[in-house]
Amino acid sequence: TKETLKMQMQAMSKPMNLFSNDIGPRVSPYDHYIVNKHGKNSFIWNGQTPRVTLTDPELIKDVFNKIYDFGKPNMGPNIRSLIPGLAMHEGEKWSKHRKIINPAFNLEKLKNMLPLFIQCCDDLISKWEEMLSSDGSSEIDVWPFVKNLTADVISRTAFGSSYLEGRRIFQLLKEKIELTLKMRGQRLVPKRMKEIDRDIKASLMDIINKRDKALKAGEATKNNLLDILLESNHKEIEEHGNNKNVGMNIEEVIEECKLFYFAGQDTTSVLLVWTMILLSRYPDWQARAREEVSQVFGNQKPTFDGLNQLKIVTMILYEVLRLYPPGVGVPRKVIKDVKLGNLSFPAGVEIFISTILVHHDSELWGDDAKEFKPERFSEGVLKATNGRFSFFPFGGGPRICIAQNFALLEAKIALSMILQCFSFELSPTYTHAPTMVMTIQPQYGAPVILHKVEKYE
Repeated sequence: TKETLKMQMQAMSKPMNLFSNDIGPRVSPYDHYIVNKHGKNSFIWNGQTPRVTLTDPELIKDVFNKIYDFGKPNMGPNIRSLIPGLAMHEGEKWSKHRKIINPAFNLEKLKNMLPLFIQCCDDLISKWEEMLSSDGSSEIDVWPFVKNLTADVISRTAFGSSYLEGRRIFQLLKEKIELTLKMRGQRLVPKRMKEIDRDIKASLMDIINKRDKALKAGEATKNNLLDILLESNHKEIEEHGNNKNVGMNIEEVIEECKLFYFAGQDTTSVLLVWTMILLSRYPDWQARAREEVSQVFGNQKPTFDGLNQLKIVTMILYEVLRLYPPGVGVPRKVIKDVKLGNLSFPAGVEIFISTILVHHDSELWGDDAKEFKPERFSEGVLKATNGRFSFFPFGGGPRICIAQNFALLEAKIALSMILQCFSFELSPTYTHAPTMVMTIQPQYGAPVILHKVEKYE
């Protein structure tokens, strides 16, 4: 609506106080206003559709768990085309796809991808080392580098030896996102968009056929997401005797490959950049994290078992995900008349679960809810939330983000390797302006001053 847009433009027009984490009014101004004015579970009209903003943990938990009562909302064709595959499926189709894709994101399988994660992080660190001046420091906007790192990681882990072609496909997807965001509200699809779609489809078809042949010939490495997905798909089809309702066809595999990009890149890049910004603001926590990494790994590369011992690093990542979650919230639509607590919802009502407002709620998190205090997670998520459903950076219920283990593993590896090589502080040119562009991002980048750290002997 015009009112929402006006509020968004107003919120984005001026940056925030450098030391504030109260980002709700800036990244989700309308919901912040509605909930403050009308209470925790607020109802408004969105055009002709009733829309309820939920911030009650018990009701939110129910919505996430009852996937056959609460589905995905209607989205315009442009936005739908950006969020492909599993993320948009419902019912039986969703169950079938989730079952086939699950093995690709299984922790044991991710363990085999560790060398790929480390290789990409090594490349990033080498680039930064080349940029240091003679005194061992340099001012660098880390945001484009972090985006590049996560694109590199997902290209290598998704497509294995075909990662260069994968990288090109992801560049095209990035261009498509930018085009889509520019043409919000427009009906006509630009010619370039159709060209991008054709190009992506042809390139993915080519990679899939190549990997499929290698798999059938017993030559596949099976240490990348696509190989694991194809193998899982073949097993599913064989077990059910080629029933045409079983397994995925090539079109569906193509859609899931596009989803790898969204699931595997955006979440991790924003988690990493906000972690670097917050650790620049809180040098004590940065020093504690570096000390822990040094105790666990010394000068060696991270190991899977070692990553599981990183308690302080994990606390920091959780606190960053609480204050700066990847998205502001989760939209849902009531599929059939349903009761939620003492509220009744007729079919067709839109529901918005406000992640940011719940994560920042002082009634749930205490008076210091908007302060960076990783120690609140010192005894794990359950203790930090007092058993309430008040921390859900990756969603919840059966539809919880399939790539959450992937994102956290990548963030732990990258942060550990960065801390082994550099200390960092915010540049005086940094402007604190979190903004919502598919995910919560730093509007003016993240310029930090990197200093080379002396290696421990």
